[in-house]
Amino acid sequence: MSQRSDLRQHRAMLESAWSRCVPQMKAAGTRPLGAEALRRDVTESWLRSLNSVDPALDSAPVTDGGAVHRRWLGSPLRRPVAGLTDELRAIAEDAGFVTAVTDETGTILWTCGGRTMRRRAERVNFAPGGRWDEGAMGTNALSLALRTGRPSSVFSAEHLVTALHGWVCYCAPVHGPDGRVLGVLDMSTTWDRSNPLAMATVRSLVATIESRLRTEPPRTDTAPVRLTCLGAGEAARDGAALPLRPRQLEILTLLALEPDGFTPGRLRAALYGDRTVTASTFKAEISHLRRALHGGVATRRYALTAPVTCDAREVLHALEHGDVETALRLYRGPLLPRSEAPGIEEWRTHLEVAVREAVLAGTNPEHALRYGERAPYDVEVHEHALHLLDPHDTRRALAMGRLTTALRY
Repeated sequence: MSQRSDLRQHRAMLESAWSRCVPQMKAAGTRPLGAEALRRDVTESWLRSLNSVDPALDSAPVTDGGAVHRRWLGSPLRRPVAGLTDELRAIAEDAGFVTAVTDETGTILWTCGGRTMRRRAERVNFAPGGRWDEGAMGTNALSLALRTGRPSSVFSAEHLVTALHGWVCYCAPVHGPDGRVLGVLDMSTTWDRSNPLAMATVRSLVATIESRLRTEPPRTDTAPVRLTCLGAGEAARDGAALPLRPRQLEILTLLALEPDGFTPGRLRAALYGDRTVTASTFKAEISHLRRALHGGVATRRYALTAPVTCDAREVLHALEHGDVETALRLYRGPLLPRSEAPGIEEWRTHLEVAVREAVLAGTNPEHALRYGERAPYDVEVHEHALHLLDPHDTRRALAMGRLTTALRY
């Protein structure tokens, strides 16, 4: 019998057991008779989970994305994971997995994987911000690993929540040098891709992360760097400006906007385009930025390992959550307006379009007026403001004046 047939048969057995046992547990509150074929740690988790989790739940609850991003910036796992990004991404994409790192509470802080698997994972909020502890999402590999402090795998209908019955997950906790569980590393995929080698891979990756946690020097800076790159360009820590040249601010901005980082070749192209620049010049800029951040840039794949908050990322986060008010408050102008770096120009356009489209899609005339102040020649924005303003609103004169001026150009 083929491996696929074995998996299909095992999945059918688990679905049958789930259908029989979970309703009995929910009604009686005890482990039912006839559950001997199931793993005891799974059925005990089912019993605990049913106190707070509806098996019909379609996705994990979500923590505020801004808070999650700040938590990841300050996580002790960020540096060692950043150093393994290329390997984690290659494994996930080649084997059809989505890989996640959580904190000690079971909240996902970081993921990677191929586009198809990430899209599937996002449907159940297996993405940054998703809460996967037992009390939030029931029985799963993440919650079992956190509870036991040991590696765990959960296949198909061993999950309490039926939306996860098409998945298999392999997970191991990451321990700090003091033995404390800092979070977990999880690799998940569809049930038909189940592979016993996946757990060995997870264990090996966690061993590497734990080794790096033991050997890395302790962090001396706890205060995050504040990067302001909209309408200006400056970086500061504890109110003191960092001595960064324009090129280093461009690098810092790109790394802040793309937390997964850059290969050296891609970052060099984002900075210089087709210009001929020596490798020593490029590396010198990286080295200066790394010194200013006290080592906060990973080496093989350039990514931030020090906490950096960025106004441009905050605008994007606000737009992702439909908070146009906050996005407009933070959007003080174009991204690094004097920069001609191709990567910055691309992100500048992306931000301008995103904010403008959010304003045009909205129904708040105040938003259209505020954006129109920054875009004096944007006819469509001024027309949108006039459309939204009440006929008796005195601000119509302001919008009409702007529209008249814009139509002359």
